[in-house]
Amino acid sequence: MHQPRTLVSLRSLRLPATAAALVLALSACTPAVDVAPAKDAANPACAPMMVALPDTMGDEHLRKTNSQGTAAWGDPSKVILRCGVNVPGPTTDRCVSVNGVDWVIKEGDSVWTLTTFGREPATEILMDPDSDQISSATVLAELSAAAGKIKATRNCVGQEELQNLPTGQ
Repeated sequence: MHQPRTLVSLRSLRLPATAAALVLALSACTPAVDVAPAKDAANPACAPMMVALPDTMGDEHLRKTNSQGTAAWGDPSKVILRCGVNVPGPTTDRCVSVNGVDWVIKEGDSVWTLTTFGREPATEILMDPDSDQISSATVLAELSAAAGKIKATRNCVGQEELQNLPTGQ
């Protein structure tokens, strides 16, 4: 009597084993995106933001990456995120506020770098400005809620605020 139970148990295990093999085979089709981690990627303050990231960015889906504190959307990647980058200091680069999160924008020819301002650790987004699929406005709107999980300690100031600062007399 003991052997028939063993045979039934083995047969009942075939279906889950086959399903597990199929899942492994399918996941092998989409390799992890190779993203270099930021210097402070292991900072515990990155964790709440990372778990709050959206599953989609425009029409692009979140993909697995090979390093901590990173994320990527699209295949090939249209948007790359890295938490734990150097915190930007005072800058004359353009700074915009989207849903309560300040972002410093550096416009390059082939890549734009969008970095949170006034939050430590800082988060960096790399994206192709010529991408027809995802605009920088969409990226910042989609990621501001997650980036807001890291507390702000400073805000960007504009020309108007600078004119209203007291002078050292």
